[in-house]
Amino acid sequence: MSEPRIRNLAICVFHHRGKILVNAFHDPVKHQLLFRPLGGGVEFGEKSVDSIAREIREELDLPIRNPRMLGTLESIFTYLGKPGHEVVQVYDAEFEDPTLYEKPWLEGQESNGETFRAVWRDSASLTREGVLVPEGLYELLQSFSLLD
Repeated sequence: MSEPRIRNLAICVFHHRGKILVNAFHDPVKHQLLFRPLGGGVEFGEKSVDSIAREIREELDLPIRNPRMLGTLESIFTYLGKPGHEVVQVYDAEFEDPTLYEKPWLEGQESNGETFRAVWRDSASLTREGVLVPEGLYELLQSFSLLD
């Protein structure tokens, strides 16, 4: 069993008309639906802003522009019954293709080959249907008026 460690992540909030793009996943242990913006681990020697462009290219095969850091969150949590600890740098960016904002979802692929649908969610659907993670993200986004 590996030793617990703190993960450094970068996530990107794409926002449009009071909605953000999120990936939904389920924690069967907690019986809870979770929503998280796209992104992933920052690799050794890589700046977090560069990891955002790489992760979006890997997951959605799409270019982005104008990334800007919104803040940093520290998240200590339990997922699938196991403890986790992440330092998450939160970015906002734009898709180069403006027509993507009119689609109800975007097809993506995880590094393990699994496919997913990233969907646009407003504040009401996020809180009604699940939990936005990491902890503190909802409040951070509201402070920038990125969620209705």
